[in-house]
Amino acid sequence: MPRNLDITALRSFVAVADAKGVTKAASQLNLTQSAVSMQLKRLEESFGQDLLDRSGRQIALTVAGDQLLGYARKMVSMNDETWGRMTNQAFEGEINFGVPHDVIYPHVPRILQRFNAEYPRIRVQLHSLYTSRLRVQIGRGEMDLILATEEALDPGGETLATSPLVWSGAQGGQAWRHRPVRFASVSHCLFRRPAIEALEREGIPWENGIDSISDIAVEASVSADLAISVQLEASVPRSCEIIRHGGALPVLPEYQVNMYVCEGPRAVMAERLAAFVRQAYGASEVLAAE
Repeated sequence: MPRNLDITALRSFVAVADAKGVTKAASQLNLTQSAVSMQLKRLEESFGQDLLDRSGRQIALTVAGDQLLGYARKMVSMNDETWGRMTNQAFEGEINFGVPHDVIYPHVPRILQRFNAEYPRIRVQLHSLYTSRLRVQIGRGEMDLILATEEALDPGGETLATSPLVWSGAQGGQAWRHRPVRFASVSHCLFRRPAIEALEREGIPWENGIDSISDIAVEASVSADLAISVQLEASVPRSCEIIRHGGALPVLPEYQVNMYVCEGPRAVMAERLAAFVRQAYGASEVLAAE
């Protein structure tokens, strides 16, 4: 007799596999750890096989779990798409979502994918701009939802994550050892001034490593070991790495990834998208401005 798979359990399995742990997965799913663990146990019992290897510090997939993961992703995605098309057709229109380029990854692609599956008739226009520009545009009502990298939270916002600013350089690079240090950054980057001030405060001579308005050009120069730059710790490009300088470069401040939702005729749709953003960041308790 055919058995029916539990989509809720499969969703928990996929979340645990992606997060490599039950705690973070439970936060993303807005469930308790015990609820997620129970769903995984039932799933394993239904197959009569262990799906997760719990022997290490991080949860890993067994051979059976690795085989199931691809099927589970497809089934959860199909479930969400079907549910969206059958239940949310009343929601339609367009919303503008603004995100600084350095926090698009890793969360935004998955947020857009999940939102589109559940609300296929809402078109999300993604805009990649600097925080200062996004704050102006949402104030004018030109953006419905934005993420912003800021040192502090303004009224009406929510803090999703906090990340230190770090020095980044080429993988195995030596540019950070040179004096004057060659510093690469686009002129409108929010992190440029704090980085320069930190160098000057420590008496470290520096010079411009590139004159460009292109973030890609900056990344290319840094990855070629021609200069160093600064990034949020969670956003260092794969072609670069965090510089382990042992105190040879100054300590940099922490920044917050904040979210702002515009009030207006599209606020309800924007808030639906905001819920997906919170889940992606695992913000079980959002810090709201007073």
